[in-house]
Amino acid sequence: MIVAVFAICYAVVLSAIAHAAIAHLLLAPGEEAKVRTLTRSRARLIDAFEVERRRTERDLHDGAQQRLLRLAITLGVARLEVRDNPEAAQALVDQAAEQAKAALAELHELVRGIHPQILTERGLPAALTELADSAAVPLTIALDVPHRLPSTVESAAYFVVAEAMTNAVKHAKARQIWVTGCLDGTALVVEVRDNGVGGADPDSGTCLAGLADRVDALAGTLVLSSPPGDPTVLRAELPCSG
Repeated sequence: MIVAVFAICYAVVLSAIAHAAIAHLLLAPGEEAKVRTLTRSRARLIDAFEVERRRTERDLHDGAQQRLLRLAITLGVARLEVRDNPEAAQALVDQAAEQAKAALAELHELVRGIHPQILTERGLPAALTELADSAAVPLTIALDVPHRLPSTVESAAYFVVAEAMTNAVKHAKARQIWVTGCLDGTALVVEVRDNGVGGADPDSGTCLAGLADRVDALAGTLVLSSPPGDPTVLRAELPCSG
């Protein structure tokens, strides 16, 4: 099922690039640069989807699939023992139950890395609250979003906050993070601020570039301010309607 989700996303991105190519033929010359930028951004998204698909396939093969294989073997042995040695069979069933729990936990973590279930079920405020609860440093959230937003917007906002939080702790050595968000007209504006050492460089790695591509795909904007020695501020503006 997870691989199927990636296949659908892959097809959607391909369709978007095809539309961009058609638009290139219809737009005025002054707009062609925007089309080329958007096309390159979406091409990078395709590459990112392919990398993620291979990672997920590898994680499933090396992790949950192997656990389920061991579970099947344990249950098979238990079935052979159930008549002649019921106590041994019971011990094997208990072992199989623990193996099943471990496999479910691994699958849960894998799916969580793709798209948090709480984000789908309860929306952005609940998902960010859960993220704050697991943060390595205090994370204060002030979010004024009175209703559910399009899933693509909620997902983009969530990953902007999650990536900014990771960078703040890992690179900027921040001890506190603040997240604010509100609707400004027809757009969601999310800002992540920390008290770290700054100096973030969007050209030095792929994480911020990946966020920029995610936001660009929604026709949004992502602005980073991170002067050396001062706090870092990451601001995303995400249109909520096409």
